[in-house]
Amino acid sequence: MSTLHTVNKSPFERDSLSSCVRLAAKGSAILLIEDGALGAMAGTDHSDMLAGVMKDVSVYVLGPDLAARGMSEDRIIDGIQVVDYSGFVELTTKHDTCQSWL
Repeated sequence: MSTLHTVNKSPFERDSLSSCVRLAAKGSAILLIEDGALGAMAGTDHSDMLAGVMKDVSVYVLGPDLAARGMSEDRIIDGIQVVDYSGFVELTTKHDTCQSWL
């Protein structure tokens, strides 16, 4: 059973992303939305943690949320896939369950 994990809090303010990464099972996916999109930035304290989980878990970030925070796609960690709203919907239908990390 695969799970889509959504993280909407900044990893610079809360530990939601680190908890999600620690508990996400192989074959799951993580989608960074809202302020959680900040976790996709390369070169931060959280980059290695997130890059390390990508061998077992697919990681996505919502493009409109990146743009709303003034971030361009060239500043994100290699291997993170940018999706739009229809991609978000597709991810929810592709996985058996959805877990929101607040």
